[in-house]
Amino acid sequence: QVQLVESGGGLVQAGGSLRLSCAASGRTFVGYAMGWFRQAPGKARESVAYVTWNGARTDYVDSVKGRFTISVDNTKNTMYLEMSSLKPEDTGVYYCAAGTAAGPGLGTNAYRYWGQGTQVTVSS
Repeated sequence: QVQLVESGGGLVQAGGSLRLSCAASGRTFVGYAMGWFRQAPGKARESVAYVTWNGARTDYVDSVKGRFTISVDNTKNTMYLEMSSLKPEDTGVYYCAAGTAAGPGLGTNAYRYWGQGTQVTVSS
């Protein structure tokens, strides 16, 4: 059974930092692409960052470029999202996802597996 489990969310002041983790299990993810999505209250889930399982390619939504870094540690089957210079508009539930049809900028339909989400709240 495939599982993606996020952790690392919390409450932080504007300008602060957080590191999210996504532990993947249940199958090999070689050839998969991984992504971080977020969903603010009343808004659609949006793609934040994308990485191939081998870490060779990454992509970010414009609003987080230069502030967020996505990475994968294959030895630990874990994906990370380092977030710095956080803003109140970064607030939301952050989800990790995996899929073989995923690509940069693609939406939720491109991802097959999803985690349960972790809350990130940035206060002003």
